[in-house]
Amino acid sequence: MTTPNTGDTVTIDYVLKRTDGEVVGDTGQAGPQEIQLGNGQIFPQIEEALTGMNVGEEQSVAIPCDKAFGPRREEMVIDIPRANLPAEPAPQPGMAMQAQSPDGQPLTLYIVEVGDETVKADGNHPLAGEDITFDITLREIKQAA
Repeated sequence: MTTPNTGDTVTIDYVLKRTDGEVVGDTGQAGPQEIQLGNGQIFPQIEEALTGMNVGEEQSVAIPCDKAFGPRREEMVIDIPRANLPAEPAPQPGMAMQAQSPDGQPLTLYIVEVGDETVKADGNHPLAGEDITFDITLREIKQAA
């Protein structure tokens, strides 16, 4: 059987889990994902696992937090005056909003708490500080021309 190489496009299904086994993402509704190997579209550990797999094969790939979404940084949790936010939609915990970091880069903030005067928002990725596991299934290989 053929295994994929850098430059090939693969189709995979995956289930993303926290260390405790809680599923936090998968290809369920969106369907299988196409990835071109070697383009940095996915974690290097997954690319490495895929290059040794055959179509139909399944594998679990554990990725420690420092190689995944990084450590959780408390300085990324900030209070924003409600007066600085648009009135609609009303802020709700879990809601994502776009902001700009001090160096001008786009930043996604997640509202974690809504008070009368301020909103607490977290700029950490929701999986920051967590080890994660991808259960991947290789569905198809399209070899590079």
